[in-house]
Amino acid sequence: MPRIDNETFYLRALEKHGVSAKGVNWISKETQHIRFKTILNFLPSEIISITDAGCGFGDFYLYMKEKNLLPQHYTGLDSITTMCSLAQDNTGQNILHTDITKDSLPSSQYYICSGALNILNPYETHLFIRNCFYASTIGFVFNILHGDKESSTYNYITKKRIQAIADSLHVTRVQFQEDYLDNDITVGFYHV
Repeated sequence: MPRIDNETFYLRALEKHGVSAKGVNWISKETQHIRFKTILNFLPSEIISITDAGCGFGDFYLYMKEKNLLPQHYTGLDSITTMCSLAQDNTGQNILHTDITKDSLPSSQYYICSGALNILNPYETHLFIRNCFYASTIGFVFNILHGDKESSTYNYITKKRIQAIADSLHVTRVQFQEDYLDNDITVGFYHV
């Protein structure tokens, strides 16, 4: 069972804050961009294909565009129809309505995820990570709340638990960075 209702969580933020970083429950555009920059540090400067899991409004695509780092092919995935429509309008890219924990995912060199794991329960988190990693041909880079805090809303995870997931998926190489924001960690799971 989900920790909280995903659609209600995001649509309430959208209603309150509009199409903005706060509209997808980030504290600010600045912290959202810090996370995006950290994800980009895990990726090569030239990418053929990238899939943005839980793409929201398509903000990661717009950030890559601003930095002149667009891949040849971008696909966004989101489980909320409203987000898919807004991301399509904002990016002009291929945006698919998808439940990442259950649906078949398109193949891509890299999958990324910024924030979408933060309200899932541990089982859903494992499914989400597994499915994105297996749909990637090179790797999956994601951020998630880091630590062992208990929360009725947010999903915190320890490095030990992340490593256990990596081991269960036979990840060849794992990369961590946790020095950019309090209680946040970026992780790279790579096939090579």
